[in-house]
Amino acid sequence: MKRVPRESRRTFLQSAGCTAGALLSVPAASAALWAGAAPSETIGVGCIGLGTRGGDLINEVVGVAGVQVVAVCDVYAPHVEKGVQRSQNPDVRRYVDYHDLLADPRVDAVVIATPDHWHAPMVIDAAAAGKDIYCEKGWARTVAEAKAMRAAVRQAGVVFQLGHQARQATCALQARELLAGGLLGPVTLVRTGRYGNTPLGHNIWRWYGYYRQWDRPDPAQVRRDVDWDRWLGSAPKIPFNEEHFWHWRCYWNYGTGQAGDLLSHELDFVQYLLGYGIPDACICTGLNALLHDGREVPDTWNAVYHFESHGCTVTFDASMNTSVGQPVEICGKEAMLRFDGIAHDVTTFTITPESFVQGDRIPREYREGQTPAQPSHMQDFFDCVRSRGVPKCGVEEAFIETATFLMSVEAYRQRRQVRWDATREDIV
Repeated sequence: MKRVPRESRRTFLQSAGCTAGALLSVPAASAALWAGAAPSETIGVGCIGLGTRGGDLINEVVGVAGVQVVAVCDVYAPHVEKGVQRSQNPDVRRYVDYHDLLADPRVDAVVIATPDHWHAPMVIDAAAAGKDIYCEKGWARTVAEAKAMRAAVRQAGVVFQLGHQARQATCALQARELLAGGLLGPVTLVRTGRYGNTPLGHNIWRWYGYYRQWDRPDPAQVRRDVDWDRWLGSAPKIPFNEEHFWHWRCYWNYGTGQAGDLLSHELDFVQYLLGYGIPDACICTGLNALLHDGREVPDTWNAVYHFESHGCTVTFDASMNTSVGQPVEICGKEAMLRFDGIAHDVTTFTITPESFVQGDRIPREYREGQTPAQPSHMQDFFDCVRSRGVPKCGVEEAFIETATFLMSVEAYRQRRQVRWDATREDIV
């Protein structure tokens, strides 16, 4: 089937001054003409970053109907080859410089799964190139970066999705609807957390190429295979450092530790459920309790957020030294809704106490089949690429998520409570 050029639709959108929300104002005939080509064509995708998470995401992309990986990009040669193998496309193109991938006319959308310090320039450049964007969390390392990314996506009118897959859970949507109806009474406390445990010497985030993979590749060969200057980008220039390359989450120059990697998932889930926006205040402490392996970021992270106008406190407790878990718990005046796991693992929930449950009016647990099944997070993104709709974790939600987790970073660094200034859109 002949593929209608993506650029023609993008040019229409920009010249008409439309955003996804403004599309309803486009005359019906014009909108149908523009959108009509999308369902019958293949969406070309470029995957940027094929390491741990990026290697998983390309597998998700190739599983979506009507989508084809047409280009892969990474500064590490074995990751490029991984992308080629997983693309399921013999004609896939290889790139080392992501700018070259963005210039490829076959690429309609990009999936970005690089270290966090590359997210801002790549999102901004992809938006300027008119590419729709799926980007992994943590979205940004500073509020200034988040503002620039949001502005770029808004101005370009591209579809954007942030990688928080908890929003795809059908049980989460059902819980959200129950909470909106005031089922639990006033919600005053939400408990979240992340816990992990591995043998000392095989410490969390010290893996090689994939989660809990401890076989160390030959450092000399890695040095030959990686374009180190491109990998560093805007980060401070240092000689090749094997630990920084493989274990970048352990260092502040490339990410935000547990805040951007783990807290971001949990607090985004709370935002999806309750819709309270950016918290008013945050306090946070961090400690390296056991993992004294040269990492800069703490292995223990404890944050408390206050939503003052809602009378609600949200806690996040994390440790990389214990297997005891903390499922998401929404505590109301009348009852508590408890999920069966951390945010992106939820499959069901229960409501307690039993005395509060009242037959059909107040359910005891998640009722499978009563809420329409939800598309996967990746499917949701590509559905919106076709419809020009707003994905579940669009750019406005991405900004909320980022401001929220960055508040914990600032509270930790400054050793004090920080607040969100909604007028200035900044942490004070």
